[in-house]
Amino acid sequence: MRGVKAVMAMMALVLGATMTSPLAAQMKKLDDLEMAHVAVVASQIDIAYARIALAKSETPAVRRFAETMIRDHEAVNGQVAALAKRLQVTAKDNAMSQSLLKGAEAKQAELKALRGAAFDRAYLENELAYHQTVNGVVAEQFIPNIANAEVKRAFETALVIFRGHEQHVEKLVDDMQMGR
Repeated sequence: MRGVKAVMAMMALVLGATMTSPLAAQMKKLDDLEMAHVAVVASQIDIAYARIALAKSETPAVRRFAETMIRDHEAVNGQVAALAKRLQVTAKDNAMSQSLLKGAEAKQAELKALRGAAFDRAYLENELAYHQTVNGVVAEQFIPNIANAEVKRAFETALVIFRGHEQHVEKLVDDMQMGR
């Protein structure tokens, strides 16, 4: 569980979860298109983590979870793209998206260096912390501040899916800690 706490601390820094940081202040100023970009980038990062898991893990439960991450995050990103096309808008890159990408590069390198049970543990703990942090930001910072009703509904729908991921990976982490 120490690994989960360390990842959560890193994610809190990357996402600017404390409202006193400059990035967090900037987060409050994000418009709908910037929030959409952050969400898409967060999904793309999770897909990248899952692809690493499929390449490295031999554990069936970890592989199934990674497959679910790819399927669900690609589907949500497709829905976001369709909504953007219908609204004739483009998600806008921003400092928060760039910060997420930079943090993800380091985590991907760390995961790629591991194998076996150490990889599975690091991947699952990262997924738990990542979903807890991103879901919290989406629920507490993004959704309340989204202006467009359709965009807000899309975020709310995606959040239900991603909270399911959080519950799923929490069970996998618990099972791993119990030796199941």
